[in-house]
Amino acid sequence: MGNDWDIALHSLSKLTIHSNLDNEPVKIEGGESNEDLKCIGKGRDAAVFQHVHVPYYAFKIYAEEKMDKVNIEENVYRQLGESPYFPICFATFENILILSYEEGITLFDCLLQGIHIPQQVIDDVEEARHYVRSKGLNPRDIHLKNILLQNGRAKILDVSEYVHQGNDYRWNI
Repeated sequence: MGNDWDIALHSLSKLTIHSNLDNEPVKIEGGESNEDLKCIGKGRDAAVFQHVHVPYYAFKIYAEEKMDKVNIEENVYRQLGESPYFPICFATFENILILSYEEGITLFDCLLQGIHIPQQVIDDVEEARHYVRSKGLNPRDIHLKNILLQNGRAKILDVSEYVHQGNDYRWNI
């Protein structure tokens, strides 16, 4: 028996993601003519897509050179369990994480567009960091592009670095 996200896997399998040098966002190949997919985010290791027929999922596709991070991130989501601060990871398929799609605007875009960021969002990030530590993980890579403003609350994206030690100083208040 399949899952409804299987609808997207055929389109997603036509994409190839490559990482770049010098901390640049990934390069996407093969999706130019695919109207079913929309790229909703790009980072140094992966790109995230939404599929028109299953828009309630986000499909995070890792670059071929970064495929080892798929299982790491899946395990972090498993350790975090259900939390109001993070998306849900439903499954992995090869180099793809299947996540809950989260509505909202990044805090970075809030600053660019002059959108007020409520104190509750900052409080949520601090509570989420405490929660992450309580699960034996290390909250890293938390910055304005990885936090969504969602109905006056924070939703934190990209938990892939939570297995690394040390403070990366990206979120200090």
